[in-house]
Amino acid sequence: MDYAIPFNKPFRSGNELDYVSQAVTAGDISGDGAFAKRCSTLLETQFGIKKVLLTPSCTAALEMSIMILGIGAGDEVIMPSFTFVSTANAVVRAGATPVFVDVDCRTLNIDPACIRAAITERTRAIIPVHYAGVGCDMDAIMEIAAEYHLQVIEDAAQGVNARHHSQTLGAIGDLGAYSFHQTKNFSCGEGGALCINDEALIERAEIVREKGTNRSQFLKGTVDKYTWVDVGSSYLPSELTAAFLLGQLEAVETITQQRRECYQRYMELFQGSAEAGKMTLPVIPDACRSNYHLFHILLPTPQQRQGLINRLNEQGIHAVFHYVPLHSSPMGIALNSEQPALPVTESCSERLVRLPIYPGLTTEQQDRIVAEVQAFL
Repeated sequence: MDYAIPFNKPFRSGNELDYVSQAVTAGDISGDGAFAKRCSTLLETQFGIKKVLLTPSCTAALEMSIMILGIGAGDEVIMPSFTFVSTANAVVRAGATPVFVDVDCRTLNIDPACIRAAITERTRAIIPVHYAGVGCDMDAIMEIAAEYHLQVIEDAAQGVNARHHSQTLGAIGDLGAYSFHQTKNFSCGEGGALCINDEALIERAEIVREKGTNRSQFLKGTVDKYTWVDVGSSYLPSELTAAFLLGQLEAVETITQQRRECYQRYMELFQGSAEAGKMTLPVIPDACRSNYHLFHILLPTPQQRQGLINRLNEQGIHAVFHYVPLHSSPMGIALNSEQPALPVTESCSERLVRLPIYPGLTTEQQDRIVAEVQAFL
């Protein structure tokens, strides 16, 4: 269905197609070319990450993270149930078990108190998911990880160019994963990146990414030939993808500013409805600087949520809900015979509505969205 106001509209900086043309003209469009290196260097420099490796998706970066850390059968990894399936799939593919815990009702991010309660002798890692571009309580999470000698993989699919205190999301844990999917703030259609903050993991990451070979070391001149040395797969995006992505990354602050303006305007226009108890607005803690990836509201009941989505869609405004909690999905139930009690996750997931937010959303369009929501309420 075509919507007068779509849920998402990818941004174009103006340089993307020029860079793609340059890559084609250069004649080398396989992985890790000049544009890939420029993207990685930009992310490393601007975000304070020790090493960034571009990947075909955030899913690939999460899968690599589990492989790099050697997580496998018998191990447990703690994560929120309120997340995209890729977070859990990366763990399950390795033969390990995802342990689903509840979220904070203000931010919908993983609740550190629930992490601590879920730790067992089999726990190997924690995967905090930075929902909506708002950072998890990374001070508490890193403290727990240090206390129990656990590793931290940040699922920062929605968190590119967002911060917790002075640190960029994805630059805090041992590893981090970014998404550059079409629905994200900065996009190349399909794409991602692995952020490596523990230098001891860099060489293994390069090997896993290069099909289990030491090709990266060979190209650096540290070995005289490359060969198969470990388990790996093909996790390199093409140079065409990297070229398009560079045009996006060079416009990071422009994109973020435009999203910020949309977000803040929603907050102002909906303030009266929130004060009247008709909805709950999102919260950005003082410790966080958001990238304004999405704008959501919580309605009092699931019936109101579905009614509002239906009304908006009928009016040509594409609004959506978000995740079905993983613990209550068919696969989640198959993995865990005893279903965890996650009351915050279950309540919020049934009442959440996501509204259109993107650069280029006009004030007139936003006024129309707000008017339709308020009329329904």
